[in-house]
Amino acid sequence: MATHLLSLIFLSLVAAVTAWWHGGATGACAAVALISWLWIAQQLWRARRLEGWLRAGKVEDAPALKGLWRDLSDRMRRLLQQRDKQVQLHMDRLQFFLQAIQASPNGVTLLDSQGRIEWCNDTAAQHLGIDPQRDQLQHVVHMVRDPVFSRYFAQDQHQGEVVIEGRSPSLTQSIKLSVQLHPYGDGQQLLLTRDITSVLQAEVMRRDFVANVSHEIRTPLTVLSGFVETLQNLPLGHDEQQHYLALMAVQASRMQTLVSDLLILSQLEGSPPPGKGEPVALAPLTQQVHDDALALSALQGSESSGPVHTLVMAPVPEWCLAGSRHELLSAMSNLVNNAVRYTPAGGTIRMAWSQPDDEHVVFSVQDTGPGIAAEHLPRLSERFYRVDRSRSRETGGTGLGLAITKHVVQRHGGQLRIESEPGRGSTFMLSFPVSRLLPAA
Repeated sequence: MATHLLSLIFLSLVAAVTAWWHGGATGACAAVALISWLWIAQQLWRARRLEGWLRAGKVEDAPALKGLWRDLSDRMRRLLQQRDKQVQLHMDRLQFFLQAIQASPNGVTLLDSQGRIEWCNDTAAQHLGIDPQRDQLQHVVHMVRDPVFSRYFAQDQHQGEVVIEGRSPSLTQSIKLSVQLHPYGDGQQLLLTRDITSVLQAEVMRRDFVANVSHEIRTPLTVLSGFVETLQNLPLGHDEQQHYLALMAVQASRMQTLVSDLLILSQLEGSPPPGKGEPVALAPLTQQVHDDALALSALQGSESSGPVHTLVMAPVPEWCLAGSRHELLSAMSNLVNNAVRYTPAGGTIRMAWSQPDDEHVVFSVQDTGPGIAAEHLPRLSERFYRVDRSRSRETGGTGLGLAITKHVVQRHGGQLRIESEPGRGSTFMLSFPVSRLLPAA
């Protein structure tokens, strides 16, 4: 700045001396005024260029100035570059936090002090059925038209959470959301949503399971108590006592089977899946299942008639399957024994191992029973689910066999498949990955 002033003074003196030499004092004053005005105009022009550059906000387009103005533009450019770096850093951190919130499985919605939507992640948009761009600055109560949420939002305090209906993509599927408001900042609110549909379904399944277990145990206990009371209070003959004791033994066996199946389910759910180091030979395993099914079929007829079904076991390849022999035996026996129980006397039951493609090994059980309607097929592997409750009790089933079978095959990396039509019998298949197939020992 001092250099610029000295230059102005020097030029003014030179102009004044020259003008005084030619025009006297008046010329000298005019020359000094002219030089001053020219210098001021030049500085104003440079200041105008600097102001225009600052208004444009483009750091890279700094004007080419000289002297003091060049120093000012260089310093301003450095300050603007530092500011841009700080802004970019903050923007990057903001985007990082927004990406983290977007990845959250819970819905997050930011509301201003008036309850209007400022921002929400994709999960919240899906939960509440809103559009993050279109519905911005819309009042959340107008977008979430649920009376429970409206009453909850109108409260002064939001200590707990409420459950509301979420937006479901399907008319047959109901979505339950847990919603809670948290205040923050200067009157703003954070709206958190969480899909608890599976949690509520699990709770319903747990209650149903407890109710079913209680019902299944209470029935034989009631029968046993009645028989015990009869034996205690009535003078019965030997044959009558033996008859009642035999009926009591049947009910006790039924309870024992139920408890055993429950323990098996608990063990399957609480233990790690079987590895691939234990080879299980399929030929002797299938033969054992076949023999047990023959004995069960014989129990359904008279003592002298033998099995009342025709059991056909196709030749078993010399295969070994990696897995747990005990679990595989349980799963296969459940399928074959169910076929025996539900197929009328004189029917045919076929067992076979096959490899339909390069990826699967299948154990199939085909019967000539009454068949199952299509609406029941998806639920057959649910615990205690029965197509016909009265007939299931007559056959001695606990309602857990297919649930155990499904757990076993899933633990071995496979799946349970069922094909059936009323009047045409049923086919139950255990499909295992071919990677579990081992060469015969």
